[in-house]
Amino acid sequence: MISIISAALLGFLLGLKHATDADHVVAVTAIVARERTFRSAAWVGGLWGIGHSLTVFLVGGAIIAFRIVMPVRVGLGLEFLVAVMLIALGFANLRPGKDGALSEQAPHVHPSRPVLVGVVHGLAGSAAAALLVLAAIPNSLWAFAYLFVFGVGTIAGMMLVTGMLAAPAVFAGQRMVRWQHGIRLAAGTLSVLFGLVLAREIIVGGGLFSSAPTWSPR
Repeated sequence: MISIISAALLGFLLGLKHATDADHVVAVTAIVARERTFRSAAWVGGLWGIGHSLTVFLVGGAIIAFRIVMPVRVGLGLEFLVAVMLIALGFANLRPGKDGALSEQAPHVHPSRPVLVGVVHGLAGSAAAALLVLAAIPNSLWAFAYLFVFGVGTIAGMMLVTGMLAAPAVFAGQRMVRWQHGIRLAAGTLSVLFGLVLAREIIVGGGLFSSAPTWSPR
């Protein structure tokens, strides 16, 4: 019983930590930069976590159940998709409104957007999560349970992260619209730059389009 509780606690804590991965934080920062309340920002983070965790559980579960080995080029391609998505999120924040400037009213984030972003991240990270679980828990049933707890931890962690990230935007939104614009511009620029660096690493370092690509699930 103690070992089961310890494994569950470890899975939850690792899920919390997983939510703070750099590409995850950059992605949600680009989204919550438009939010002006802690509640709405945390809701966005929760939706991201749901999309991510659902994908990790389904895809990672399939890898565990059928002992699937993900092809190297597919793994790199999924990570490259994350890079493209980060660039797209960044440009969405940098795009001016109809009057040539950022709108004073932050547009409402449709729930499907953070869920989709979470799904893409989940696809890219499902292989690493499954391999980690298989190495530690050979029993498939307990491995599925671990993935579930890991997902719950990721959702909780991302809600905390987005709530904290929203603090500057909430502060700015209550006092000066110009600050809100600056936060959105900074978040958009960071997302674009991070996406470009990640894409270069995958193409050049991983050799995505080469004849002999290399990939280590992470």
